Amino acid sequence: MPARKGRGHSDAPATSRAVDRLTTAERGGQQALGPPDPATAVAAGGGGATADQASHDRVSRAGQPGAAADQASQDGVSRAGQPSSAVARRDQGPAAPPGPGPRDAASRDPAAMRAFIERFTGHLAQAGFPRTPARIFVALLTSDSSTLTAAELGDLLQTSPASVSSGVRYLLQVGLVTAEGEPGSRRLHYRMSTAIWQDVVRLRDRQFTQWAAELRTGVQVLGPASPAGTRMAETIRYFEFISREMAGLLARWHTGPSGAGSDAAAGN
Repeated sequence: MPARKGRGHSDAPATSRAVDRLTTAERGGQQALGPPDPATAVAAGGGGATADQASHDRVSRAGQPGAAADQASQDGVSRAGQPSSAVARRDQGPAAPPGPGPRDAASRDPAAMRAFIERFTGHLAQAGFPRTPARIFVALLTSDSSTLTAAELGDLLQTSPASVSSGVRYLLQVGLVTAEGEPGSRRLHYRMSTAIWQDVVRLRDRQFTQWAAELRTGVQVLGPASPAGTRMAETIRYFEFISREMAGLLARWHTGPSGAGSDAAAGN
């Protein structure tokens, strides 16, 4: 009786062919998934375990867009649950800091204040204003209350009491400041008008009037027909014209400078 072949021996070729077909199918599936990245291509020569790890890596990477979409969806739900103002703040970023407010006297830089006073004093001195009174005039311009004592003027200008006294005396004489007493004290407060520049214009207008009166005397002395007398008569007419126009300018200013500025802006 012929000897029977062992089952394990007879099935070996069939098992080998099945493994080959499975390997071929697996390779076909890998090609269908697309070319592996360089790291997977190098690992593919290392055996089935490396190929399984590469396949797992591709599956993990393929799943990332879905995870990102889920995260985006969660973010959208979270944003949808917020009030519209909170979403707007998140979109616009942090709020801008508030603008600078008005500075009080304590926060001002004394050196910068003195530098401004000296620069403006120089302009006034070039126009004929005596320098010491001009410094005090500008110092009072910088005061929020338009008033300072002699001690405060000396401290701000870093000058002597005698210099402050002479400068204040000049300003009092021409009418640019007034002196106010303090109850129970001999200390004086020197006050500047809040409409000081209008006062300056009126002061100059009074000077023109006085000059015109003296020039009329000169015309009579020199003779109206003389060249010098003719020039003086022309100067008188000029001063009179300036005085008339200045009165009209000040009147228009008092009736509404803001309105005039608005009209000018509208015309542009």
